Amino acid sequence: MEKSAMASGLVFETGAEEFDEKVLQASKARPVMVDFWADWCPPCITLTPVLERVVAAYGGAFTLAKVEVDAGENMRLAGRYGLRGFPTVILFVGGEEAGRFHGAKPDHWVKDFVDEHSRG
Repeated sequence: MEKSAMASGLVFETGAEEFDEKVLQASKARPVMVDFWADWCPPCITLTPVLERVVAAYGGAFTLAKVEVDAGENMRLAGRYGLRGFPTVILFVGGEEAGRFHGAKPDHWVKDFVDEHSRG
């Protein structure tokens, strides 16, 4: 993981127990992008550095929460949002889902997604 984004707190891991606080409540102050991923998923591994580069490029305009769907109660969290495949990325703005996408995407595509959906 890119050290500057991780060290600055722009990228963090979360799960079912703290999701409402760290994602929904936090997205009322600034957008939170959530990456629902699994370590057995090649597109998830491909997408991770793309998301980390994009969050770093935006310099704090939004944060990136990583949810490992196979850990603990996180699969229930994936079910709560009706996820059918991984990776699925959901952008939360103002405590609500503002947009989502599935699969690995290039940097420019993710930037366009952020620009389109991050206006609360």
